[in-house]
Amino acid sequence: MDLRTAAIEVQVRAYAPYSGFKVGAAIRTASGAVYQGCNVENVAYPEGTCAEAGAIAAMVAAGETKIAKVYVVADSPVPVTPCGGCRQKIAEFAGRDVTVTMGNLDGVETSLTLGDLLPGAFDAAQMDRA
Repeated sequence: MDLRTAAIEVQVRAYAPYSGFKVGAAIRTASGAVYQGCNVENVAYPEGTCAEAGAIAAMVAAGETKIAKVYVVADSPVPVTPCGGCRQKIAEFAGRDVTVTMGNLDGVETSLTLGDLLPGAFDAAQMDRA
């Protein structure tokens, strides 16, 4: 499945009754499988979840842990980037060279590597005290 199509398909199902800002995300894994996620708001801010986090959770629940490519879409004038927390979540499962494409419903897209989106990411090497 095409990542843009998968992200748009799930974006319309986002639960965003408070902001009205629906976001969809699609992740392709190293195996070629595609996982989708959408934002889910909660009246008790900030208890909602981001689209990227939902896609990652679906990926992990399916037993996969290697992200090969990410696509994020929103109905916005310009493509929106993943929030800082989601950039770190993506970094847990993707290398710095993984492409993250951000798009809007008008077809405008921007692509960056994860390394460009999150320079200086916190990683497991920083936890090694050896």
